Amino acid sequence: MEKRIFTWAMAAALCAAGTLTSCSEEESSNTTESGTSGISRYVIAAQGDDAAYLVTSETLDEGSVTILNNGTETEGGSYWVFYGERYLFSLQYNDGAAGTGSSFVLNGLTGQVAEQNAYTFNRVTTVGTWGNHVITASTNDGSQEQDAEGNYAKYLQFNYLNVNDGTTTTGRRIAENFLGNGEIVSFAGFVETGGRLYTSVVPMGMSHYGVNTFPDKVTDPDLVAKSDGGQGSGSYTAGQIPSTQYPDSAFVAIYSGDSFNETPVIARTGKIGFASGRNRSQYYQTIWAADNGDLYVFSPGFGRTATSSADLKKVTGTLPSGVVRIKAGQTQFDPDYYYNLEAQGTGHPMFRCWHITADYFLLQMYSEGTMSGKNAPVAELAVFKGESGVLTPVTNGLPAKEDIASLGTPYSENGVAYIPVVTTDGSSPALYKIDPVTASATKGLTIVTNDNVQAVGKLTSF
Repeated sequence: MEKRIFTWAMAAALCAAGTLTSCSEEESSNTTESGTSGISRYVIAAQGDDAAYLVTSETLDEGSVTILNNGTETEGGSYWVFYGERYLFSLQYNDGAAGTGSSFVLNGLTGQVAEQNAYTFNRVTTVGTWGNHVITASTNDGSQEQDAEGNYAKYLQFNYLNVNDGTTTTGRRIAENFLGNGEIVSFAGFVETGGRLYTSVVPMGMSHYGVNTFPDKVTDPDLVAKSDGGQGSGSYTAGQIPSTQYPDSAFVAIYSGDSFNETPVIARTGKIGFASGRNRSQYYQTIWAADNGDLYVFSPGFGRTATSSADLKKVTGTLPSGVVRIKAGQTQFDPDYYYNLEAQGTGHPMFRCWHITADYFLLQMYSEGTMSGKNAPVAELAVFKGESGVLTPVTNGLPAKEDIASLGTPYSENGVAYIPVVTTDGSSPALYKIDPVTASATKGLTIVTNDNVQAVGKLTSF
């Protein structure tokens, strides 16, 4: 790995003005790693006008907090990553440019969030944690290996943000033919369990380099684009295959070391399509471990959205939204486990998902049953229980789905999940507590803002 140490911008003062709460003998406290007593606060990332704010609360179940003249103002983030209860990382995507962000800690004197480090890093399309690092990955144009026509190979680029000493280490490996099928790939989400790291591998078609270097991997010459087309992250140029030839397969790479330098074990299944939520060039995690270490792998069934046109032939998937698993300690998919998610509940495919507790998972669903277009509604929630394979829609206690504008990233503790819900009825956003056993919701903390609530979690001072 290449090691680069950046200059870190330290917070000018730990005692932020305008505190929401103050320390007292009655406040909850925890013993930190150093043996000293620290306080804990829930932290909510909320957007307001042109800035993002981090506000704190002592509860998620009731009351309200406001971002007006309150909290810590930040530049915002495309991703909010809580590293345990010690650090909060905000990572800004910045389209195709280099990523920027900050890490935050809880000030034990004020009970407010304070910025600790600022940093830059390679472009980000998915994030997670691994050991004592927050890690990111993306697939980008390379500048090293070329084919006979001068096309550069694409590379996976990684950032390892060390939470202890503030250093950033970068790494890379060629993304071409990663799965042995000639295609370039991207990663979607990371799960560390049982001494291994698991990541979903998403095949994305063949680049110009791939078509020229691995011509035997082109399954149909008509799949190679004859002219330029597409737009945004879906744009392509003549000479490449712009979408995967394998929409009805899911792949998981399994790492046993501490970096992406090693060659991983690849698990493959043909029971579901690739495992990833997707929004433009962002890849959302849809693989999660249950408390017993079993890895559940969910697929929205996005392969069905690839359709041919008069100018370009594509391989269209057929598999519905489904779930499979890799048992704890294993490196291959469980041959006896599969559930069709569209055969239950409202019959709609899933978009994103998160682990709640035990073998319960919270699923965000396409609320009109369609995955077409970036603005397709995703306003349904459901609870999936891994062992039984039962999917139960969350209908009791939530706002009407036609009133839901957006759902944030949830936080789980004590066997329940808290998810930010923004509505269109003029009321302030609020957290809703999801009980996975009953698949019901209860309104909790209200967040006073005129915009969005992105994430919630917990920090303990140290």
